[in-house]
Order: sequence, then C-alpha cells, then structure tokens
Amino acid sequence: MTDLQTRFRTLDNLSAPNLWYDIEERAVAIQPARRRTTWVLVAAMLLLALAIGGAVLIGSGILKLPVTVEATATPTATAEGSPVATATPVEPVAATWTATGDMIEARVNHTATQLQDGRVLVTGGVGTATSEFFANILASAELYDPSTGRWTATGSMLGIRVGHTATLLPDGRVLVVGGGSSSDGNGGPLATAELYDPNTGTWTATRNTIGAGPGRTATLLDSGEVLLTGGVGENLETLAIAELYDPATDSWSATGDMADARSGHRATLLLDGKVLVVGGGLASAELYDPATAQWAATGDTSGILVGHTAARLSDGTVIVAGGMAGTGASSVAQLYDPSTGEWTGTGDMVEARTGYQATLLPNGTVLAAGGSSSVVDPVPVASAELYGPDAGTWVATETMAAARTGHTATLLANGAVLVAGGNDTNGSLASAELYVLGT
Repeated sequence: MTDLQTRFRTLDNLSAPNLWYDIEERAVAIQPARRRTTWVLVAAMLLLALAIGGAVLIGSGILKLPVTVEATATPTATAEGSPVATATPVEPVAATWTATGDMIEARVNHTATQLQDGRVLVTGGVGTATSEFFANILASAELYDPSTGRWTATGSMLGIRVGHTATLLPDGRVLVVGGGSSSDGNGGPLATAELYDPNTGTWTATRNTIGAGPGRTATLLDSGEVLLTGGVGENLETLAIAELYDPATDSWSATGDMADARSGHRATLLLDGKVLVVGGGLASAELYDPATAQWAATGDTSGILVGHTAARLSDGTVIVAGGMAGTGASSVAQLYDPSTGEWTGTGDMVEARTGYQATLLPNGTVLAAGGSSSVVDPVPVASAELYGPDAGTWVATETMAAARTGHTATLLANGAVLVAGGNDTNGSLASAELYVLGT
C-alpha cells in the first residue's frame, strides 16, 4: 500500500505533455511549405488562363503581333492569299532637266517674278533681232503656269525695257523699275516705273525714280518698302544713290547714299533685315540698315566682282561665286558671315562662269546653271553644278538641254527651277526647261 502511494505521488510530480502545443508546433512547421505549394498552383493557373486568352484574341484577329521582315526578304502569301509587305531599298533618282513650253517670244536680259498664285511673270528684255543694226527691245510680258507648263500673253508694259528690275510687292503686284531702251543696257536710261496687277493683267504708271538707268538692284525690305541701289545714270556714270519706294504712298524717297558707286552689283536681304551689297566692279561690300537708313562698310571680298551671283544660305551666310576675272570668267567662291562681317573662302566652282544664275534649292544646296566662260568671246554653256554648304564643295549635276547666258531662273512652289530664255550662239532663245532635284 505504501508502495502504491509512493508511485502516485511520483506521477503527480511529473508534467503532462501539452498536446495542443505539440499540434500547433507541427502546424507551424509545415505551413510555409503548404503556402508555397498553394501559390505555385495559383500562378500556374493564371499563366494557363493568360495563354488560352491570348490565343483566342490572336486567332480572332483582335490582337495583332508585330511582324519583323528582313530587308532582303521576298513577298510571301498569307493563308488568305494576300501578300505580306516587305521592306525594299529605295533607288536613288537622278536630277533631271525636262523641257517645258516655249515662251511666246524669245528674250534675253529679261526678268522673271513668281506671283503669289505660283505663276511666273516674264517681262521685257531683248528679243530676236529685227535687223543687223537695230535690236528688238521688248515691252511684252507673258505668264508661265506650272500646272500646265504653258505660257500665255498678258498685258504689255507701258514702255520697252532691258536690264530693269522686277519686285513682287506684299499686296501681290509687281513693281518694274528702270532699265534701258537699247540692247547694251547703257543707252536711253529709264527713270520710269510701273506696276503690274495680276488680277487684271494690266500695267499702270507709278512715280519716276530719282536716279535712272540699268544695272540697279531692287530689294524688298521687311517693312514692305523696296530699296533701289546704284546703276548707270543718264551720262553713263556709275551711281551711288539709294532710294526707297513705299507702296502705301506710291512714292520714292532718297535714303543714305552708298559709300561707293556701283553697277552690276548684288544686293541680298539678311536674316536681321539689313541688306548686303557687294561688287559692281569693286572688291568692297557694305550694309544698309533700314532702322537708321545708313550704310556701313563691311569686310572686303577677295577680289573685284562683277557678273557674279549672291545667294543667302539656310544658315544666314551669303555665298558669292563666279563673275568676271579680267577677260575671262572666275570660278572663285566665298562666304560672308553676318555675325563677324568677314569673308572666307570656300570650294571653287567646277567651271568658271559669268552671266549665269544661282538658285537656293529647298534642300539647302545652290544650283548654278549656264552662263559663259569668257567676256571677250562669250560662248554660252549648258553645264550646271550644285554647291553643298555642309561639305563646302561644288559638284557637277545634269546638263541643260540648251546652252544659255542672260537667262532667268525661278524657284517654283513645287521645288523645281524654271530656266527661261537667254542667248545661245545664234541669238535669243524662247525655250524653257525645268530642273528637278534628284534624291
């Protein structure tokens, strides 16, 4: 009995196992594994659902996947038989000259002005000689329509003119000024001016200029006024006079005279509104400031310039090229930087030329076409070349159908250049052609 009591006391002192605690411990130990298994199953089911849904959308055409095609791949057919588009290299297109309608009258040393509706107005010049001793100075005018490639007559000017200027005004009219009434441009200097109205095709007289004669430049200013400079006077003297035409008042007024008398020079409107005048038998250049009506000398060119061209490039610099060099033509080209007032050399032209035309093209290059290589024995050329401002070099481009000098070149709204008239070895030309820049 005593032994049993001792045993029961021993059992009372023993701690009983905590079954709930043991169960909880085991549950905690296995819980992360079960959670991982559960999430793996959920993720797998979601991926399977997305795959099934995407296949349905693609098969129904609702969802389209991008297609990558090799540049050298050839067209293939789909299940429906329609070809799959493939990338093909673009072939370069060469620049071309193409003939367009001939002018009604052959003419040289005329003017060509693009109107606001895209047509081109051609005026005056020297036509086909009527006899061995008398030149045929023209008063006629005609219009070129780029949409049809045809020329039509319009109202004739009030008087014959050669070596005159023509300027498109902001209101759409064209101001024609000065010139001469003899084929050499030095006889019968004209101080008259007239206005062409494209709406009526008629001309009306406007106020006479202060100076008179050919060899002048006319520049449309940002204000809408026209700056007229230099030229040859009534006594065949070279002029330094400058004057302004105001369309609002139909009047001319004197502005500051140039520092040097000039004829056959070039005037270029700069981006800041000033006007750069260069050459005219001189190496000097000067700037006109409309804000002060004053002229200021700027850097001299590398040599005497006459018979040259000037064009403002896309970056605001001005390229001057070609012209006369003694009894021959020059191939020298140089650049004027308005920010420094200095001239720097650039690549020489492929061919020396004078009496040609330079045109800034939409892609920023400059087209030089035609002209002649001599002053004493001027033989017209048909060659043409392009100046690339980035490389600073000239490269030959396609040759015109006709050799010509004393022609006009007009940039059309579609980017083509219309070249019209001029002289060849047989006299004045009526032909016209279009230059289309290649790719």
